[in-house]
Amino acid sequence: MARVYEKAYFGKEIIPLGEANLSIASSAVLYGLSVYTVFPVSKTEKGLAAFRLPEHYKRLCDSARIIGMDSFAISYEEFLAAVKELVKANAIDGDVFVRASVHIAAQLPGTRSRNLETTLSIFIYDATPIIPQDGARVKTSVWRRVPDFSIPSRAKVNGAYVNSVLARQDAIDSGYDDCIFLDFTGHVCELSAANIFIVRDGKLITPHTASDILEGINRRTILEIARAQGMTVHERSVDLTELYVADEVFACGTSSFIAPIKEVDKRVVNGGTIGPITAKFRTLHADILHGKAPGFEGLLTPLA
Repeated sequence: MARVYEKAYFGKEIIPLGEANLSIASSAVLYGLSVYTVFPVSKTEKGLAAFRLPEHYKRLCDSARIIGMDSFAISYEEFLAAVKELVKANAIDGDVFVRASVHIAAQLPGTRSRNLETTLSIFIYDATPIIPQDGARVKTSVWRRVPDFSIPSRAKVNGAYVNSVLARQDAIDSGYDDCIFLDFTGHVCELSAANIFIVRDGKLITPHTASDILEGINRRTILEIARAQGMTVHERSVDLTELYVADEVFACGTSSFIAPIKEVDKRVVNGGTIGPITAKFRTLHADILHGKAPGFEGLLTPLA
């Protein structure tokens, strides 16, 4: 289990983590009516910096808007100030993850979302990857990804992650590290909490945004890196069997970093070793997070 730091932002102030609580009668607890985003804060030569913070702030606001949390209102400047204050309060001096959530705190309002009290919470925990970094083993889930017409895929809604829990627990129970979700048409979607890419014949391929995927910020970064390097990129429907014959398969996300996948449904990928394109992306991604990649400095927001 990752260490969670002692101070949290809750109700517009910094308080001890144990005091940052919601009522058991709140919509956040009763119905999972919270939305969130997670972003890395990394140590660079110039100090601590947050990765693509404006995009994470926008995704948090967009997620709230999608499910109708219309009383949530915080400016980017206020959000940045809260993150800086919390990082300072916890004396952060290394790589961590920051999770920011908007909760409907109203008690017993019934199954609705508008004109209800909301609370912003932020806490910090160690940047521990959620899947193995030396090659993950995955299996096709017996559970299908919740479609966008049931629970919006591009919104990070806490309650929707029951779907991910069911799918990943099934994979763990079966001796794997994680799962591969299929969408309702039977096409590849994503892992339980990470986007997926494959490499075939030197081309980078990933499910398009109509495949009930989360529009991942790290996914966007990988696409930008690949195109900047002149690599052919395809965003399209992906068949499950394409993973079986891919030259490389990898996952990406804040909490998974760039994680090579060495086995899919007992089919070994690239001899069970990290492929060259995956390795290149992983190195460059880490360099970007730590301010060591020329041309990508603008993706970092200093927190000093």
